[in-house]
Amino acid sequence: MKWKLKVYLTSSYYKRTVFSTVENYFIMNTPKAIIFDLDGVLTDTSEYHYQAWKHLADDEGIPFTQEENDAHLRGVGRRDSLMYLLKGRKVSEEQMQEMMGRKNRYYTELIKNMSPKEVVAGGVDLLKEIRQAGINTAIASASRNTTTVLQRLEITSYFDGIADGNSVVNGKPAPDVFVFAAGIVNTSVVDCLGIEDANAGIEAIKAAGMMALGIGPKERFPKADKVMDNLENKNLQDLLA
Repeated sequence: MKWKLKVYLTSSYYKRTVFSTVENYFIMNTPKAIIFDLDGVLTDTSEYHYQAWKHLADDEGIPFTQEENDAHLRGVGRRDSLMYLLKGRKVSEEQMQEMMGRKNRYYTELIKNMSPKEVVAGGVDLLKEIRQAGINTAIASASRNTTTVLQRLEITSYFDGIADGNSVVNGKPAPDVFVFAAGIVNTSVVDCLGIEDANAGIEAIKAAGMMALGIGPKERFPKADKVMDNLENKNLQDLLA
């Protein structure tokens, strides 16, 4: 990605007529693949994840807040999220498995009524535009329920590949799921743009060797190449500009 391009000219004429038009011009090489996180990017299932973890925390008598969820669990896999939630409490592997399963049951119950209305506004049009431009698309999500969510949203057909928590051993911020997604669509990582709403995901994208677009507040993504508030009603040029 090539960022802010400023042209310094000595001619006062060109300063008046050219400088103002190029001062804020940005260029990004068109990627061969765009790899999306799902939760918090194309749909806001992050709230459902929080409610499920909160339910589990309440079951276990563990204090847990929305702020903690956003700071430490966003974009992170189930086991690592539970390890944070336990805050050093010692449990057996059997208990870990039971709690992860219980959280997942709470989550799957919450997403039963998801519908295409929960795709980010303009999201389907953006995916169509990307496909029409000849750019591959893939999902790289930490969630093991990715396929279910995509089906509920009715957007599975817009992706050439799906990588999720079932695809790799090491979750974000390890790069594995993004590297796996790039492999599915037969695209070199250097030709991919990754899109994430979590800092752990941005770290994974950068570790994979891709360009990174963060979705959310700028202060969340110190390593992102570009940050946007959200993907609502955005087009391909908005992503690349």
